[in-house]
Amino acid sequence: MGRIVLALAVVAWLGAGCTVNRDIMFKTPRDYAFDTVQDTLEREFKIQADDIISFRMYANDGFKMIDLINMDDASLRAATRNPFNYVMDPEGRVKLPVVGEVHLSGLTIRQAELLLEEKYSKYYQKPFVLLTVGNRRVVVFPGGGGDAKIIPLENNNTTLLEVLASAGGIANRGDAHRVKLFRREPTGARKVFQFDLSDIDNLKYGDLVMQADDVLYVQPNAEIARGLLTEITPLITLLTTTVLVIGLVRTIGN
Repeated sequence: MGRIVLALAVVAWLGAGCTVNRDIMFKTPRDYAFDTVQDTLEREFKIQADDIISFRMYANDGFKMIDLINMDDASLRAATRNPFNYVMDPEGRVKLPVVGEVHLSGLTIRQAELLLEEKYSKYYQKPFVLLTVGNRRVVVFPGGGGDAKIIPLENNNTTLLEVLASAGGIANRGDAHRVKLFRREPTGARKVFQFDLSDIDNLKYGDLVMQADDVLYVQPNAEIARGLLTEITPLITLLTTTVLVIGLVRTIGN
């Protein structure tokens, strides 16, 4: 019976060890070379491929837009109707009325507005452009496992700390020493950054402006003891029951 018990114990241990902490993603070795953040942090949102942009344009430096105040309700609704939406292609270009294809990827909102004003100045007198970008979001894993959130970027310059706060902050199991940011480059590849937000000296990284399609991942702490206990408990129960049954059978046989 001792051999049976030992064999069952080994099976229980191996079975539990195969599933402990499987919820930890994106593991990196100790010598992994993370990308480095530039000394001058990006503090403005930038347009990129697959963004949905919309814009309104007014002539004479926006005179008509200001004049809307004097319109009645019906005229105001007609003049401020929803603008058309345009999708950025994978090359970072967008096809717009009159001016055709324009490359806007990598530009801030203000830079794109100035570029479009320059393009439309060939056809309109002193154009005034208002540009907005939709479908912007960030995926956040706060570190608790099973609590990921998709946070829309409603403001142009939403920071890392604001996004993390919107997701409820770092979870109890999350490790503030290992906060990873996955950011897509124009080439399609992702850069991988890691920040130690437990150190006040790294507060500057909390002011990093989030870009559309960023993934913020707080690595969970490994819970080996709790995980093993959770996995082993049913097997220990089965083992104990088996031992009792064997003992009972032997007692009855004697």
